[in-house]
Amino acid sequence: MAAFDDDALEAARKIFAGPISFLKSAPALEFLPDADVPEIAFAGRSNVGKSSLLNALTGRNGLARTSNTPGRTQELNFFDIGTPPQFRLVDMPGYGFAKAPKDMVRRWRFLINDYLRGRQVLKRVLVLVDARHGLKDVDAEILEMLDKAAVSYRLVLTKADKIKATELAAVTDETAAAARKRTAAHPDILATSSEKGMGIADLRAAVIEAIG
Repeated sequence: MAAFDDDALEAARKIFAGPISFLKSAPALEFLPDADVPEIAFAGRSNVGKSSLLNALTGRNGLARTSNTPGRTQELNFFDIGTPPQFRLVDMPGYGFAKAPKDMVRRWRFLINDYLRGRQVLKRVLVLVDARHGLKDVDAEILEMLDKAAVSYRLVLTKADKIKATELAAVTDETAAAARKRTAAHPDILATSSEKGMGIADLRAAVIEAIG
C-alpha cells in the first residue's frame, strides 16, 4: 500500500472535515448534475461495504444512507465535498446481484457504461474488493468496462480487519498483480477497514491526489 506523507494526510483530513452533503440521485444521464467539478466514483459488488466505507471516508455515519431509500439503489448518487463544492463523490449502484431481474441488470449496465464513457469530469473510479474473497468474475466485468472506457481506476480492499495479516498480504499481492495486467488500473492497492479506521487516512489522500 502506498504511503502518503504527513502533509498530504493532514490536507486531506481538513478537506473531509469540512462541509459534505448529499446532492442528488440520477436514474439516467439526463438527471446528472452539471459537470462543473471533478468527480471520484465508488464501485463495488453488493455487500462489499461501500456505504460503510463512504461513511468512514467522510466521517459521517449516516451520509451514504441518504441514498439508500427504496427506489434509489440502482441510481448514481452524488455528494458535494465543500461549499461551494471542490469535488464530488459518486456512489455507483452495486453490481453482482445474481437474483436481480435481467431488465434491472440491463438498465444498470447502460447507465454505468454511459456514465463512464461520457463523463469528462470523472477523474478516477475506486473499485472496492472484499479482502476476504479477492477479485471475483463480477469484479473482472466492471474492470473490463473501465478499461474499455479508458477511465482511470484504483482497487481498494475492504474489510481488511476480517482476515489475518498474512492473508491480507497475499490478497494484496494478488490484487496488485491483476491490476498490473490492466491498462487503466493504478498499480497500488489500498487496504481499508471501515470498522477499525484502517487505511481511511490514506484513502482520503488518494482521493485528493486523483482530482489533481
